[in-house]
Amino acid sequence: MNAKHPLQPDWAPGLTIAHLPLPHLTARNIQAAVLDVDRTLLPGRDVRLPDSVRTWLDDAQRRMRLYLFSNNPSKARISAVAEQLNLSFTSGAGKPRRGALRRVVQELDLPPEQIAMVGDRLFTDVLVGNRLGLYTVLVRPIREDGSACSHDTVQRLEYRLARFMGAPSA
Repeated sequence: MNAKHPLQPDWAPGLTIAHLPLPHLTARNIQAAVLDVDRTLLPGRDVRLPDSVRTWLDDAQRRMRLYLFSNNPSKARISAVAEQLNLSFTSGAGKPRRGALRRVVQELDLPPEQIAMVGDRLFTDVLVGNRLGLYTVLVRPIREDGSACSHDTVQRLEYRLARFMGAPSA
């Protein structure tokens, strides 16, 4: 059996995080989720979470541990998001490099297969999660109202590049 391609998410339901069914994760014994911030939890430069995302996060926190993990270098911005949820976070993570995520996995003190990496980018979120053996979830980028971006050119380009590089369609 062939190994999974590094750009192939374990799950790509075509939904935003606000619509991601949590039972899918809990049925796989996922005990923690490492969450990308920009365009996964919030659009643009805002720090106020859309209501639908906040509702999902509140429900998720009752079922598993959450950790915010962002390439955004603004510690103040990511901290402002994390404070709303009383969560730990990493800013300037350097995805897809593994160092910062290794430290998070160590802090969570769980086997990698019990941790989900949830984000909107194949070449950062999915790639780093797969490199460490996490359960990778690719979500659609989010708009201000919590709905999916209908024309996200970056994610479409990433899909094309990943297929060109041999990844099966997600």
